[in-house]
Amino acid sequence: MIKHVFKIRVRYSDTDQMRFVYHAKFFEYFEWARTELLRDYGLPYSEIERMGYLIPVLEAYAKFKKPAYYDDLLRIETYMKEIPNLKFRLEYEVYRDIDDELIAEGYTEHVFLDAKTYRPVKPPDVFMNFVIEQFKSCKNKKC
Repeated sequence: MIKHVFKIRVRYSDTDQMRFVYHAKFFEYFEWARTELLRDYGLPYSEIERMGYLIPVLEAYAKFKKPAYYDDLLRIETYMKEIPNLKFRLEYEVYRDIDDELIAEGYTEHVFLDAKTYRPVKPPDVFMNFVIEQFKSCKNKKC
């Protein structure tokens, strides 16, 4: 399993008329968290694009448990629980950091595309090597 933690502070522009974080913003938060996961593990999305790959979202889901408000510090925990084949899934849990309250949870599913043909391809070796290495190191410690 791969686990990554990323924190963001809710901006005023993230909220709606009810003063809650607008529901669609959580998909932006998920994107931000997965981008930082790749960057923090040494594989920034920009490098993946330079290698000739794209990683579109095939499916996205969110379930909202509690509202988040302006200026809340949110902790997004991102997980990859299975080694990918063609597709891969990232799961997200969003917590209010101050009280550890679960705000939302969800997932996104992705596939690698060849950037020239837009055809699905197997994940590149550099990505798979990274994933396998993380899963192996996770077996040696509690993740």
